[in-house]
Amino acid sequence: EVQLVESGGGLVQAGGSLRLSCAASGFTFDDYAIGWFRQAPGKEREGVSCASSRDGSTYYADSVKGRFTISSDYAKNTAYLQMNSLNAEDTAVYYCAALRRGSVHHRVVPDGCPGYVEVWGQGTLVTVSS
Repeated sequence: EVQLVESGGGLVQAGGSLRLSCAASGFTFDDYAIGWFRQAPGKEREGVSCASSRDGSTYYADSVKGRFTISSDYAKNTAYLQMNSLNAEDTAVYYCAALRRGSVHHRVVPDGCPGYVEVWGQGTLVTVSS
């Protein structure tokens, strides 16, 4: 079964840090780029970051640039999102997704990332208290 499972969400004070994990199973991890997305209450899902396994290129949304870092451990089939200097606007459910290039570019995927979502994780909630 193709699956992504996120973990690491929780409650943190403003200015704090969290590291999210995204564990992949059922597919060859490095055949895909990994993207991180988030959806705040009452808002649309948005792309936060992605990383290509082919060339190591990364993308960050302007709102998280300089605070978030995406990485992958291919031996563990796991991707990470290190989030520092968190603020209340970062409160959301965070999702990881396996991305690849294809004939369809899903609207939610930023232009700087491969546009086809192969599979979504179930999400993990991050709450930042001010």
